[in-house]
Amino acid sequence: MRLHKRPARRPGAIAAMLACLPLAACSAGSTATGGAGKNSLNIGLTAEPANFDFTRTEGAAIPQALLNNVYENLVKLDQSGKIRPQLATSWSLSKDRRTYTFHLVKNATFSNGARFTAADAAFSIERVKTDWTLVQKTQMDVVDSARAVSPTELKVTLKRPSNDWLYRMTTRVGAMFSRTGVRKLATEPVGTGPYVVKKWNRGDSITLARRNGYWGREPHFASVTLKYFKDPTAMNNALLTGTINVIGQMQSPESLYRFQHNSKYKVIEGTTNGEVVLSLNNGSGPMKNPKARQAVRYAIDHKALMDTCWAGRGKLIGSMVPPTDPWYQNLTDLYPYDRDKAKKLVKESGEAGRTLRLRIPTLPYATACGTVVKSQLEQVGFKVKLDQLEFPAAWLSTVFKNADYDMSIIGHVEPRDMQTVFGNKKSYIRYDSPTFRALLAKADEGTREQQITHMRAAARLLSKDAAADWLFLLPNLMVADKDITGLPVNSVTESLDLTGLGRS
Repeated sequence: MRLHKRPARRPGAIAAMLACLPLAACSAGSTATGGAGKNSLNIGLTAEPANFDFTRTEGAAIPQALLNNVYENLVKLDQSGKIRPQLATSWSLSKDRRTYTFHLVKNATFSNGARFTAADAAFSIERVKTDWTLVQKTQMDVVDSARAVSPTELKVTLKRPSNDWLYRMTTRVGAMFSRTGVRKLATEPVGTGPYVVKKWNRGDSITLARRNGYWGREPHFASVTLKYFKDPTAMNNALLTGTINVIGQMQSPESLYRFQHNSKYKVIEGTTNGEVVLSLNNGSGPMKNPKARQAVRYAIDHKALMDTCWAGRGKLIGSMVPPTDPWYQNLTDLYPYDRDKAKKLVKESGEAGRTLRLRIPTLPYATACGTVVKSQLEQVGFKVKLDQLEFPAAWLSTVFKNADYDMSIIGHVEPRDMQTVFGNKKSYIRYDSPTFRALLAKADEGTREQQITHMRAAARLLSKDAAADWLFLLPNLMVADKDITGLPVNSVTESLDLTGLGRS
């Protein structure tokens, strides 16, 4: 039996109370504290959530804003990628690797005033299987039962051993919900976290306020505003003029020079798990043809593309695994840039005369790289029509939901998402390989060593099949006022965790 315990946590100091502004998320039983000046923080981001319900709405922008801030999980990832306690104080795993026993904190409450108990945890886990509509819900299929033994003890029994399940509990599918607080998740998020949603100016910003009575350590900032910019230059100017304090996602890396030699700012540069994928529709259209997909992969000069559209910042990877995962391997050599080979495959595929629909979201990296992809593919004999679809609504509906596209460009920032994107034949990429899915299953059920071996084999098969093309791995580029502390060097989760940020 393996036993995991959390370090002791001190309760936060009582902050000055503010009346809830008239947003439904400030619900009965919850009070929030707010502030200005050094107690407030403004962060610039790019993709705004469509709503607050990540159980039924796709897109990484919702958990980016809410996970660890408004919602908490039983366990969370630290900056090194290790699983740590959050609402669980400790957990153990049975010898047959099928039953987890969690011991929970005793004094946590939801923002609606309800106490958090093991019954809520069991409810949250079971609800993924019954009420969630996203493809991520399949990550709970391995759960046989979740049962509250007492208010502070939870038993989760799996149908089979799973290396992956506890890790998934650190993501959005592991978020804990109140049994009495799930009726209006799109507008009224109710969680145990240190913040509540105070105000949402659609199309502009979301403001989170520190919650009075939070069970854990009080975060430094009483108020955090997430401000959304469609134009990278406008975001840069907002930092230069003091409108924001942090660029949370630098969308114009060629502009970093404006901040690197200015003593007023600090620049954070690390890595992420955000693969910028040239998505290929394996289920219909010209990209259903394996030779056409192979031609695409040989046609892309990845180094030149990354230099042109992302100022050379990022990493070339060759498959759907970032270096922060244990089974990473550099697979860029499987399809080296070879224009002659690409031209030959285009002719052999019979797709030279058909027009490829490259339908991209209106996100800076996609629009910047889209024209480069179009040019490189046309140089080997493809015809390409480039369309920009408003993000999130139009792209999610047209491409992600209906698979009405031949190619697209999107950054998949969810952690360890190879299984989600390619292991489900109904995913928008429509990749259907029983061999690939069998490797994933063996990886999940085997030993830790077998997991690494089979995941590496799965990533290699995925790349060899040219199921997609991986343009590059997004870097973690952040710029901030020099006194902001706690910014992550590497982005390893889908959450923008505000709880560790402060001022020096």
